[in-house]
Amino acid sequence: MNDTDVLIAGAGPTGLTLACGLALSGVRVRVIERRSQPHRESRGKGLRAGSIAIFQELGMAEPLIAVGTAGVVLRKYFDGEHINDTTTPADAGLLIGQWQIEEALRDRLAGLGVRVEYGAELVGITQDHAGVRAELADGGVIAARYLAGCDGGRSTTRGLLGIPFEGKGKTQPAMVIGDVRAPGLDRGVWHQWFTSEGGGMLLCPMPGTDTFQLQASPEQDEHGEPLPPSLESFQRIFDRCARMPGIRLEDATWLSSWRVNVRMATRIREGRVLLAGDAAHVHPIAGGLGMNTGIEDAAALGRALAAALAGPDADAPLDAYETERLSVAAGVLADTAERYERVVEAVRTPGRGTEVALE
Repeated sequence: MNDTDVLIAGAGPTGLTLACGLALSGVRVRVIERRSQPHRESRGKGLRAGSIAIFQELGMAEPLIAVGTAGVVLRKYFDGEHINDTTTPADAGLLIGQWQIEEALRDRLAGLGVRVEYGAELVGITQDHAGVRAELADGGVIAARYLAGCDGGRSTTRGLLGIPFEGKGKTQPAMVIGDVRAPGLDRGVWHQWFTSEGGGMLLCPMPGTDTFQLQASPEQDEHGEPLPPSLESFQRIFDRCARMPGIRLEDATWLSSWRVNVRMATRIREGRVLLAGDAAHVHPIAGGLGMNTGIEDAAALGRALAAALAGPDADAPLDAYETERLSVAAGVLADTAERYERVVEAVRTPGRGTEVALE
C-alpha cells in the first residue's frame, strides 16, 4: 500500500502551495525537504495579484496582506542625488519576504494536519504503473501514487529523471544580494541608486522586519573578477553609490550571488513524477515572476493531480498540465529576458531613471 497519495519534494512556495491545495481537496500528501529547518531569507519578495488570489482560495492570504506592503514608493537617485519618487499601483501586488510567505503556508498546512519533514533528502526514484518509490538519504523509502518535484533550480528530482534543462546561463554573477539592517535610512521607500560609472544598488525595506533586501552590481578585484558578497563589500558599494556617510550597514543575515540563467525542462512529466516551479524553469528576476509562476504551477498541478486521483483517466489532466505550464514557462522566459535587458540598459545609460521591480 502507498504511504501517501502525493509526495512533494521541496518546501518552498511552490511545494507548500501544492501541498495546501491537495490537502484541502482531501488528498493524502507528504512534504519532504532536505534542509534541516526553515530559512528566514527575503529571497523572492513580491506577490502578484494572481498569487494572492490563489492564497485567498487556500484560506491564508489575510495574514500576508496584513503584513505586506502595497503601493511601494520607488525613490531613485543618480550619483547620490535624489531624482524622483514614483509609486507602484496599489493593486499591482504585495511586497513581502519569501520566508514570511513560506511561514504562512506552513501554518495553513499544519492546520490541515500536514507538517514538513525536514532533513529528508531524496536520492532515488523508481516507479511502475501503480506508483512511485522515493529513496531517501537515510535509507528510508516513501511509496506514493505520484511524486511532485518542487525542489528548485538544481532539482534533484529532475536530475534523477535525466530530464534535460535546456537554455543558457553565465558563470559570473551579475548581482550580489543580501538581507541587512541600515539604521537611519528611511524605511518608507525602496531606495534605488545608480551612478554615471554604470553601477547600481537597491535597498528595499522588508515589511514586518527591520531589514532591507540589498541588490547590487558586484565589486571587482584588481583582476576584474567579481568579489563574493560580504557585509564589508556591501558597505563599500553603498558608500560609492548612495554617498550617505552617516549610514552603516549591519547584521548581514543572508549573503548570496545571482547569475543570469534562462533554462527550461524539456518535459515536466515522467510517468507518475511531475515538476513545478524552478525545477521546471528558471529565468531572469526582472518583473518578480519567478516565485509567482511557481505558485501558479502549483495551483495548476494540484488541480491536475486531484483530477487524476479521482477520475478513471489519469493521463488526460496530467498531460494537460504539462502542455499548459510548458507554454506559460516559455512565455515567462521570453518576457523576463527582455525585461532584464531593459533594466541593464537603463543602469548603463547615464542620467536615466528606471522603475525596476526585481524579484
